[in-house]
Amino acid sequence: MNASQPAKYVLTVSCPEANGIVRAVSEFLYQRGATIYEAAQHRDPLIDQFFMRVEFEEVDIALPSLDLLNQDFQQIASSFQMQWQFFDLQVPTKILLAVSKHGHCLNDILHRWDSGALPGEIVGVVSNHEDMRSMTEWHKVPFYYLPVTTDTKVAQEKQILEIVEDNAIDLFALARYMQILSKELCEALSGKAINIHHSFLPGFKGADPYRQAYNRGVKIIGATAHYVTAELDEGPIIEQTVEKIDHNFDIEALVQIGKDAECAAFSRAVKWHCEHRIIINGHKTIVFR
Repeated sequence: MNASQPAKYVLTVSCPEANGIVRAVSEFLYQRGATIYEAAQHRDPLIDQFFMRVEFEEVDIALPSLDLLNQDFQQIASSFQMQWQFFDLQVPTKILLAVSKHGHCLNDILHRWDSGALPGEIVGVVSNHEDMRSMTEWHKVPFYYLPVTTDTKVAQEKQILEIVEDNAIDLFALARYMQILSKELCEALSGKAINIHHSFLPGFKGADPYRQAYNRGVKIIGATAHYVTAELDEGPIIEQTVEKIDHNFDIEALVQIGKDAECAAFSRAVKWHCEHRIIINGHKTIVFR
């Protein structure tokens, strides 16, 4: 941690709805010298569940370490049956990207990261093709070429997990990685893998989605960023983008509009994950933007 910078943390909370949660959390932080500079809450009325995200920092008094905060918070957490986590905002989220042959999302996310617009640290790019090597290495990011076939899929995914573990990866972001992850890999990366899908889920799955959209005469197209689960393209949705179209748009125009939509949805989802703004709530998400 940079000694010249004050400690900045995020606390996320999920628990059954009850009176006094906000007060208890605020009082806990106040007693330890924290100043809250951003707070948001949400209640899901159907399941009576409460969600909260708080950003706080030290001002005049040095804040305890994350270990001590977690230890001290146990009593409050137990009394409200909380699931919670503290994050140090000065420790960047480590990101491993995955891509196949379509480089628009990769190029966009690398540019955002290089320009400082994306919090986090991109530590590598995994690909089953060589096409994106030069782009990746131009940004001085390690490129891992891991070709895959039906016969080598188990071994290839083992290599991906080794990269994840060796680099303490916090987020595996699939920037148009055109491979279906195995159930085992999905479970190992549960809550840590984000995918970008062309169109609104579950519409237009499979090959050539924009031709499918064109042939159906759709009036809007978009993209969906979601967490990866073993059920193909059925994971909790984080962000969706949409653009209106009409009969004057040909397939090539739909493809370009779709690429722009994919980049926008993907970059927002990755950014929000890095900022710890997302709480998974069963099959959906709470996103504190």
